[in-house]
Amino acid sequence: MKNENINDFLSHYDKEVFNTAQILRKIILQNLPDVQEQIDLPAKMIAYCYGKKYIEMVCTLFPSKKGLKLGFYDGANFPDPDNLLKGKGKISRYIEIKSEKDLQIPAITTLVKEAFRRYKIKNIKS
Repeated sequence: MKNENINDFLSHYDKEVFNTAQILRKIILQNLPDVQEQIDLPAKMIAYCYGKKYIEMVCTLFPSKKGLKLGFYDGANFPDPDNLLKGKGKISRYIEIKSEKDLQIPAITTLVKEAFRRYKIKNIKS
């Protein structure tokens, strides 16, 4: 996905959401080697995956007027010592980020790395 397309998608949100999303994108892209960044316009999200199937998705970024949600497939089973993960779904969990002040970069990086580790394990078995 070209940077311009992502930037265009994110430009529909306020400056703080845009800037925070750019920081999160950098963290994600640095920790998920060769990941595909895909915009899903109907869902209003950016998906980070290694293929076209839901099972190949590692995480998602949902911008909104209130901030961002960084979602993790299988996040319900992640270790979460910093208690960042929210949600009650059986599989997925997410982090709420309202501003750059809410970015806990070491903890977020740890969760992104955990998502990648679990993705690799899951796809070795497949």
